[in-house]
Amino acid sequence: MLNHVMVGSNDIERSKTFYNAVLGGVFGAREPYENRADSGHVRLFYRHDGSSFCVSQPINDEPATPANGATIGFKCTSPEQVQAFHDAAVTAGGTSIEAPPGLRESTMGAAWLAYVRDPDGNKLCAIYRPV
Repeated sequence: MLNHVMVGSNDIERSKTFYNAVLGGVFGAREPYENRADSGHVRLFYRHDGSSFCVSQPINDEPATPANGATIGFKCTSPEQVQAFHDAAVTAGGTSIEAPPGLRESTMGAAWLAYVRDPDGNKLCAIYRPV
């Protein structure tokens, strides 16, 4: 259903370092395609398995801020990949939030989860649901 997700960044090079470590190191995403808009703003496009995750300097020149109540979830293939996502994010400058990575039980079933914030405060989730 989704084609891409884009988040804003106040420091595009810091974001590139962070997402290269997390998306490249954990999921195998290649170096991002770097685009410079006609306005001069830089955008990074990470592509993997038919999806795109994008990071952009705000085109309106206002500060980038995280969306209140928003979480971007990354589908993992194992509990170990959830932990690797968390560890890569924290090592690359992200912040671990909520409960430690691990198994959570809910009415929707069991899932392994890890939550972090990127250096700009965007909330990210790594999730693995067994079939």
